[in-house]
Amino acid sequence: MRRCLSLAVLGAGKVAPNPMVGAVLVHDGRVIGEGYHRAFGGPHAEVNCIESVPAADRHLIPRSVLYVSLEPCAHYGKTPPCVELVIKEKIPTVVIGARDPFPEVNGKGIERLNSAGIDVINGVLESECVALNRRFFTYHKQQRPYVILKWAQTADAKIAAAGQERLLITNDVTNRLVHKWRSEEAGILVGKNTAIMDDPSLNVRLWHGANPTRMVIDMNLALPGDLRLFDGSQRTLVFNSLRQETKDNITWYRLNNNEDLVHQVIHACYALKIQSLIVEGGARLLQSFIDAGNWDEARMITNMALHAPQGLPAPMLPAGLTGNQSSITGDVITYYTNKHVHTA
Repeated sequence: MRRCLSLAVLGAGKVAPNPMVGAVLVHDGRVIGEGYHRAFGGPHAEVNCIESVPAADRHLIPRSVLYVSLEPCAHYGKTPPCVELVIKEKIPTVVIGARDPFPEVNGKGIERLNSAGIDVINGVLESECVALNRRFFTYHKQQRPYVILKWAQTADAKIAAAGQERLLITNDVTNRLVHKWRSEEAGILVGKNTAIMDDPSLNVRLWHGANPTRMVIDMNLALPGDLRLFDGSQRTLVFNSLRQETKDNITWYRLNNNEDLVHQVIHACYALKIQSLIVEGGARLLQSFIDAGNWDEARMITNMALHAPQGLPAPMLPAGLTGNQSSITGDVITYYTNKHVHTA
């Protein structure tokens, strides 16, 4: 099962909104086939695993054990049901990491395998399997996107310089890492001030992967139309209180000025099938997610050699949180997890 997880993660940033899944076929202690879900719309892990078995070993398939990190699908989607292939190949035992929370599957794959006389063992390394697909599980079980907060700060906890001057905090390596993070999420959100001050592209130009859906909160539609956000190069959502329309790859999505904006954005993402969201600024928007308790992870990059005494203070996480740290060429990255997510 650990090998299944190692394979599954190779699909990161390529399979969403499907989950990352790995599969391994074992005969008498020897791996004869393995595979993972490589791209959305392509063959699933079980199919790639079975197809990888060499011709000389194919006669062993009906006497082998299939390990798969997530319950095999039992419905027709972009591809046929994986359970039917398992049954056709007469695989006698299937070991599953975690049950699939997607309503079209959720136990139906296990039930179909059992009714075909296949022995199913479920829940092996279940917590690890769920953690790998935490975005997928959060979306389907809690009806909301998985929310990641990200910001860079100086050694004295400032997120921006005073006035109009732009403060470059991260280095070339951590910049590239941020683009990798973007490629792993379905959506990326900034506030109006960040859009004006930084004119960001919010793409993954420093990494190979799919661009997330860009989102900006502009309640009164005050942003100028010549910003990079509005160049039409990738799907863009503008949360506002005035307009509901889609044109030239841009959607204006109306929210209510009199209701909590964070909760409305969370609910809109779910309705729009956006499974995960990375919030990149500014400080006020990040703090609003923190104060509302609507976040799952926070990733803070600190430039230990840079100070900005008169700068804009960085967001403040709840007191008492401890995180895990790593260091990249002078920048320290601290990862926090919110164990008490507010999901109202």
